[in-house]
Amino acid sequence: MNAAPKIAIRNLYKIFGTRPEAAMENVRAGMSKTELLEQKSHVLGLQDINVDMQAGEITVIMGLSGSGKSTLIRHLNRLIEPTAGEVWVNGQNVLNYDTRCLREMRLNTMSMVFQKFALLPHKTVAENAGMALAVRGNSKDEIVAAGKKWLARVGLAGYEDRYPHQLSGGMQQRVGLARALASDSEIMLMDEAFSALDPLIRTDMQDLLLELQKDLNKTIIFITHDLDEALKLADHLVILKDGYVVQQGEPQHILLHPDDPYIEDFVSDINRARVLRVRSIMTDVASHQGETDGNVDANDTLEHLISISGGDTYKTYRVMSEGKQVGVLNMKDLVRALVPARVEQRTVM
Repeated sequence: MNAAPKIAIRNLYKIFGTRPEAAMENVRAGMSKTELLEQKSHVLGLQDINVDMQAGEITVIMGLSGSGKSTLIRHLNRLIEPTAGEVWVNGQNVLNYDTRCLREMRLNTMSMVFQKFALLPHKTVAENAGMALAVRGNSKDEIVAAGKKWLARVGLAGYEDRYPHQLSGGMQQRVGLARALASDSEIMLMDEAFSALDPLIRTDMQDLLLELQKDLNKTIIFITHDLDEALKLADHLVILKDGYVVQQGEPQHILLHPDDPYIEDFVSDINRARVLRVRSIMTDVASHQGETDGNVDANDTLEHLISISGGDTYKTYRVMSEGKQVGVLNMKDLVRALVPARVEQRTVM
């Protein structure tokens, strides 16, 4: 039985315009986003969103520009008010919160990392990193101490007394991450947090986030338009199009089993060998009787397996996790997994 979700979004709609409640009647009657704009001059931002976000996991919400991903994340801390629906955090519907409860949630339960670093230029790096404590009224010594602690965790020890303009873009984003961590909030909202960075720096930030997450087990909601980034970071992946959820689930499963031609197109250019893991295509232990050609880890990429096998499709490996055999991988299955499945093909089968 699954634990109750940390965040649960239920039947969430957002319509932008002068009469959103009236427009809801049209949407519920089947009017499309395009028709709503053309006939009623209203924009359908979100349509019947239902997503569970589990504690200690990274939920990545992705889609192209205009898909509604940034609109969705701003509903979690009520920077945007919905037209209809519910947003539950720790078992409470935040749409019922009064001003005091909402302020408390934003101060202590949720922190946010922005695409634009939003650092205060007249404050030192340590003061910027400890800003959440400043908002809570802590002393300057406590603010700076917290800032220094988390700057060290993100690899910026020694930069505490610098000012933002003295740091590179990647370093400034590390300060933004330290600021979110210093708030000690359970939930981190990250809206396109790394998209303004150069590719190599962006990769470093992704690796840093995953490294920190191993220790901190935060509930992270990460917005991106980049599928490679989504597949790397996500425990749970939600793909939006025109304000609705096209498909959601474990990223490896979505890559292997796209439910919609839109998802097919989305994943068609991905380097599957670099992204897919052995655990996603292994078979049951009992499926192979006889000798094997060695052991591989369940989380190894298929690219790694191709390398150690020399591309020999006749080899079979024992799949191991934490010292125990959990499956078998036949190289012929690996080759089949590298060919994207078509929705029409699976429907016919």
